[in-house]
Amino acid sequence: MRIAELSTPELRQGQADSQSHSQSHQHLLSQIESSIKQTENLSPDQLPPDTISADLRRFSTQLSQLAPFPNSLKLLIWKLSYRLWNACVDLSNASSLRSLPPSKAEDHAKLRHVASDLLFIASDVSGVPSPAIKSASFYLKTGLIWHDLRSFDLASLCFERATDIVSKIDIDKLSDAGGRKLLLDLNIARSKTAWEIRDRNLAIALLNRAKGLLFGTSDHHKALANQYLAFGKTALAKSEESQDLNDALKLMNEALDLYEKGLREARTRQETVDLKDLRSKTLRFISALHLQKNEFESVIKCVRVLREECESGDHHPSLSVLAMKAWLGLGKYGEAEKELRGMVVNKGIPEGVWVSAVEAYFQAAGTAGAETAKGVFLGLLGRCHVSASSAVRVAHRVIGDVSEGSRVRAKVVAELVSDNRVVALFNGEGAAKQRTAMHAVLWNCGAEHFRSKDYETSAEMFEKAMLYIPFDIESRILRAKGFRVLCLCHLGLSKLDQAHEYINEAEKLDPNIASAFLKFKIYLQKKDQNGAIDQIQAMATCLDFTPDFLSLAAHEAVACRAVAVAVASLSNLLNFYAPGKSMPATEVVVLRTLVTILTQEPGNELEALKFVKRVHDRASELGSDCFFGTGEVGRRERNWFAVTTWNLGTKTGKEKNYELCGKFLRLASEFYGLLADGQAEENMVCKSLILSVSAIIASENQRKTTLSESEVKQALELLDRAGKILKSILPGTQLNGDQLTTTGPDLYFIYTICAYDIHGRLNDSGSQLKLVQKFTSSKAYNPKHLLQIGISASQGPQTNHEVATFALNECLSAFLSSSSPDYQNVALIVRRLIGVTSIHKGDTDDEAVYGMYKQAYRVMVGLKDSEYPTEEGKWLAMTAWNRASLAVRLGQTDVARKWMDVGLQLAKHVPGMDTYRACMEDFINDFEKRFCAPNDGEKKKDSARSII
Repeated sequence: MRIAELSTPELRQGQADSQSHSQSHQHLLSQIESSIKQTENLSPDQLPPDTISADLRRFSTQLSQLAPFPNSLKLLIWKLSYRLWNACVDLSNASSLRSLPPSKAEDHAKLRHVASDLLFIASDVSGVPSPAIKSASFYLKTGLIWHDLRSFDLASLCFERATDIVSKIDIDKLSDAGGRKLLLDLNIARSKTAWEIRDRNLAIALLNRAKGLLFGTSDHHKALANQYLAFGKTALAKSEESQDLNDALKLMNEALDLYEKGLREARTRQETVDLKDLRSKTLRFISALHLQKNEFESVIKCVRVLREECESGDHHPSLSVLAMKAWLGLGKYGEAEKELRGMVVNKGIPEGVWVSAVEAYFQAAGTAGAETAKGVFLGLLGRCHVSASSAVRVAHRVIGDVSEGSRVRAKVVAELVSDNRVVALFNGEGAAKQRTAMHAVLWNCGAEHFRSKDYETSAEMFEKAMLYIPFDIESRILRAKGFRVLCLCHLGLSKLDQAHEYINEAEKLDPNIASAFLKFKIYLQKKDQNGAIDQIQAMATCLDFTPDFLSLAAHEAVACRAVAVAVASLSNLLNFYAPGKSMPATEVVVLRTLVTILTQEPGNELEALKFVKRVHDRASELGSDCFFGTGEVGRRERNWFAVTTWNLGTKTGKEKNYELCGKFLRLASEFYGLLADGQAEENMVCKSLILSVSAIIASENQRKTTLSESEVKQALELLDRAGKILKSILPGTQLNGDQLTTTGPDLYFIYTICAYDIHGRLNDSGSQLKLVQKFTSSKAYNPKHLLQIGISASQGPQTNHEVATFALNECLSAFLSSSSPDYQNVALIVRRLIGVTSIHKGDTDDEAVYGMYKQAYRVMVGLKDSEYPTEEGKWLAMTAWNRASLAVRLGQTDVARKWMDVGLQLAKHVPGMDTYRACMEDFINDFEKRFCAPNDGEKKKDSARSII
């Protein structure tokens, strides 16, 4: 934190007075100020030059020789000192973001030291509150920096100078809390430096002197007690003689006393809690000291105090260990046993501490310890000889053969061989042969139980066998093998977490493909598909990896119904295929398996498409026979992919996923093309090509987008290929798919309407008309199909009136020439023809439209009521009548009369128009009265006959 610069009226007055000082003062102060300005102007990336601190040191020494100074000059020196200090603070803050070399860090400390000396030279300045405290704080902070740099002599110099300054202050009159804390910190800092230079007497004397500077605050007690405790811990860690232990005990007792006094001064709950924690920590160290000095009664007393000082008791793990060791030292094994059992129950005690306590307990208790731990070690242990060979013989005899009761015997042997005293018999190079024999006995027992699927017993025996494997480099592979069989046992028990732990340990010792594959099986059984997929990648990095493991992993994943894992495994397997390389299966078989797996569940069609594309690409790259195989095997592979892609195409089409449908059907055409064995395959190629274009168009409508130019050209190419094949199969026989049946005529219609659509996008109206005319003249012609083409041509963005007129007229002729005409379609065609003719010919050829109405009238004459659709008849009558309205307004009486007569005659043949017909007749009579000339009577009579 920067120290704020002074800005007071006295300071400004001091600057004015400083101008009247001697020339030497001014010259010296200007040199100091110049050096300070250099320091202030340094950027954060620059380090202070070495000469600045040397110059400032020389100038400050010369200045000190010119003392005493007037108050104005003191204020100026005071300001310069603060400027230099603040510049050091800025440089230090900037340098804290990067590591400084030791020499540069010392330059910072030297600059701070000069700033402290300048403030000391100014001494007591009038108008500045507590100048001595400020000067001493500069020296204290500088000394702490020197202490951190391990320049203890300079640190001591700063602390002593600060001590001299504050020694002139009356402590009783000191009311500032910061000043009081300064006095305490100064003594503690001096003590730490004295301790570092091995002047322990001075260090402890300074701490004792600091007891008079606590001023009744808990923080002061805590700070001083912490230093006593730190000295005590250092003395305990370096204790080599009993005197060192005594010194450490004295220091910790002082800390304990100060913590207790601080508790009495505490004002907040947090202060009380912190001091109690530190008091408990100190008591534990004191207990350890007493234990090291074999003062067991004192240890018990400390533990009791710690447990009684709070309601729940102190549950620190070390207390039970300290108490147990103290009771053991006193020979009270019953009490030690209670502590040991309490440690077992206490879950907060680390395993290492508990094991250490057990070892200490058995080491101290001996035979009494074995008696206490009955049920764990009694029985066989009491009958065992102390030699390793005897232990091997007993274990082998007790285990016997795998028969009735062998599980119980195995558990007894497990208790025997896991005893620390038995294991200790096999330590050392001299017992290597017996250790190997014991390992073989236990391993074979575990293997027998594993084969009988008693995984729990086999796991226990394998675990005990590992006690007899040395922890050396030569035995790492054997230990890893032990962890792997333990993993297998726990997999058999469905204890997946334990199995995972064991295989992790095996990988640390011997990272091979067996461990990696077992970990993969664990992820599968945990249903962690992401973990299993990641493990597949890890398997490939093993030195002893072979692609067979990926195939095996896929089988495991399929068995666990993990489709994503199986796909990932086989996808990785594909990366290893290269010409001439031996693989567990051919590439086409792997791809066929992938597609089969993906199609077993819905929603995987996109992923399946990726692999089907790969099949086509690889077949094109390597050659069909090389990739699929030759002969019957190759033909079956080709046929499988052809049928599968066709089925996927029809399936996605029924699901209205037209984009995927088009891609699958196009690939199906390629696969069927590879077969090319006969007419049936050609038919399927044609069918796939046409339906793929149909799906492309349907996808465009579904997505509400427009096909790009390249997509249109691609569709046209597909249709051209299909058109060439159609010439050879029409008139076609029925073409059957697995899920869709499309006859030859139907297929030709789909081809025609798709080709019509694509040519329309290319603005090729002539080709459109030729396509429709060719369809009409073919044996695949069907009026209903042609009607769809006509309707499509008469509406939408790609209308073609020539095609529409031709198609609709052909349909009308076909329907009317039928033995049982479909008048619903006839009416639809008439309406469409009237609309097309009206739009594209309009008023320029009124007779063409009039002719359509006359044709409709002739059709309606002689029909039964409602045989011609009533609504369509009404539409004809009303629209014909309405066409007369414009002629009436324009005074075209002949034209008006023509359309009114048609409308009236049509209305006579439509049921339900009696009222309209009466109105029409009345209007015609009025019209004739107003516009008919005397010699027009004969025309009026013949008007009704003129439309026949």
